Amino acid sequence: MSAIDIVSIGEPMVEFNQTRPGEPEYLQGFGGDSSNMLVAAARQGARTAYVTRIGDDEFGRKFLALWKEEGIDTRSVGIDPNAHTGVYFVTHGPKGHAFSYLREGSAASRLRPGDLPHELIRTARFVHASGISMAISACACDAVFAAFEAARAARAKLSFDPNLRLKLWPLARARATIGAGAAMADYFFPSAEDARALCGREEPDAMIDWAHALGAKAVLLKLGSDGVVASDGARRERIAGFNVKAVDTTGAGDCFCGAALARLAAGDGLFEAARYANAAAALATTGFGAVAPLPRPDAVHRLLAST
Repeated sequence: MSAIDIVSIGEPMVEFNQTRPGEPEYLQGFGGDSSNMLVAAARQGARTAYVTRIGDDEFGRKFLALWKEEGIDTRSVGIDPNAHTGVYFVTHGPKGHAFSYLREGSAASRLRPGDLPHELIRTARFVHASGISMAISACACDAVFAAFEAARAARAKLSFDPNLRLKLWPLARARATIGAGAAMADYFFPSAEDARALCGREEPDAMIDWAHALGAKAVLLKLGSDGVVASDGARRERIAGFNVKAVDTTGAGDCFCGAALARLAAGDGLFEAARYANAAAALATTGFGAVAPLPRPDAVHRLLAST
């Protein structure tokens, strides 16, 4: 099997995104943080592969078509005839966007350590998962840690986004499990909102101190429209956000992760990759849905050149 830049483990979900607040019109798209991240990385030129399970249903087949179109390796996508592909709905209002999920018992939640493609993981340069990848079930959590152990043994770099979802697990369990994932991570991608809930700190520098204290080697703290703070443990850099016409922030953090990993795989340093990913994530907010607005490199370079 040829080398892969980025392997992602997690749950894809079909998305129905409300296009106008209060109106019963929804745009069907694709979501799931681990899938979004891979599409973002693939659009930046990275060689990518997905480890997941989908239902033997029309939504699962739509995902397979999407990943094929995006050039994502799907040889490690299992098809479960006894479980469904996950679905979620996004609504928009004065307080931003809100999510409603139909994911209990999804095919991806049935992923087990025995399902892992060890040869693929051994050839990967980066192996990525998130807190959601762990929270959807105990066996999926075991699979993520097993994949991380296999990747670390093969000297792959580990990437982890906490993506805290308290509807999936209690905060105490999330703190313990995400802390264990962060301790293994070469690249840790918390949002300020997630870090605040997990460590109880308010200032970005304090959040980064917490993340490094867990064991994370490099930290990329996502600040939404305010940009990002990147730290390698010796140096920190705050990168300002971009002034764009944002209409939907769904998937912007996933875009940041994918673009950053793609640039790291291409040879960029941490801070250069963070600046690029910051621009890509800003562009991802200018359209509806988690996947459709994910940018191509030419658009990212244009935005970077405009500053």
